[in-house]
Amino acid sequence: MKSVPLANVAQLAEFDEIIDVRSPGEYTEDHIPGALNFPVLDDTERARVGTIYKQVSAFEAKKIGAALVSRNIARHLEDSFTDKPRGWKPLIYCWRGGSRSGSLAHVLKQIGFDAAQMDGGYKAYRRTVLAELDSLPGRFDFRVVCGPTGSGKSRLLQALQESGAQVLDLEGLAAHRGSVLGNLPDAAQPPQKMFDSQLWWTLQHFNPGRPVYVEAESKKIGLLRVPDALLARMREGGCVRVEVAMPLRVVLLKEEYAHFLANPAALKEKLDCLVGLYGHEIIARWNALAEQGAWDELVLALLERHYDPAYGKSTLKNYPHYADTMPIVVDDISPAGFLSTAQRILEQP
Repeated sequence: MKSVPLANVAQLAEFDEIIDVRSPGEYTEDHIPGALNFPVLDDTERARVGTIYKQVSAFEAKKIGAALVSRNIARHLEDSFTDKPRGWKPLIYCWRGGSRSGSLAHVLKQIGFDAAQMDGGYKAYRRTVLAELDSLPGRFDFRVVCGPTGSGKSRLLQALQESGAQVLDLEGLAAHRGSVLGNLPDAAQPPQKMFDSQLWWTLQHFNPGRPVYVEAESKKIGLLRVPDALLARMREGGCVRVEVAMPLRVVLLKEEYAHFLANPAALKEKLDCLVGLYGHEIIARWNALAEQGAWDELVLALLERHYDPAYGKSTLKNYPHYADTMPIVVDDISPAGFLSTAQRILEQP
């Protein structure tokens, strides 16, 4: 009988594939980035076995669970693993590194695959992620891209990445633009645990000897929290201060928020959230502009009354190097223009 070796999070790169055997619901909440989901119990089966465990006995639960797990493993073998070569080396994990991952790892090992089981399972992985999110940011020199709303900071980050720079796109990972209007029209925000995992994974693959470019953020991006250690390290970093003329900012924002231009009712629902800050009269005026399709006037009003004062106050408070940083003026908001700006930035010492 071949024994199944144990591996830990530090050994992830040694395996050809990472297999998560937890239920689809568990996998959706969070998983090791790149892991494939081959559940040995689906959500309904897991709930059934858990209920029997609590209401009848552990013995009865194990009998029923074993039958379900065996059928699901057989299906995975027939549907997904038959074409794997003899040298295939998968790492299997479940919630605690117990019987669910042990069952599949055992079968794969007996077949002859070089399978291993994650010691401690997802819980050990999660502890590692949280611990390393406290320490990893300290390894890097962050260059924080600052500029008022509509300055094209996200586009500049993309151009920097295309130019070969290391970029931490927090808003991309969070699927949110970081303001009251920041929800993306075609993507929900990930769970906090999944955001943490993606952030950890990204930082793991950066070179500490090179700077990391990141957009200035507050403590939350939509519903998601930015780790304290990362935020503190970002605020110690140097700033890249971007300035764009107001007319170009209006054009850029109309492009990026085109889904609101196509659905004024959704925009008005978001603007209603600002009644507490500005009162019913101003919000009614902004809603009327949305109804009329007076987009230039509305965007300008939002920038001057809401976004710019808030951004200026927050940035000066949280990013102390912003005030003494020479601005980089962007007068071309096309992709080529941002690429040119990115190259100027990268040429600076």
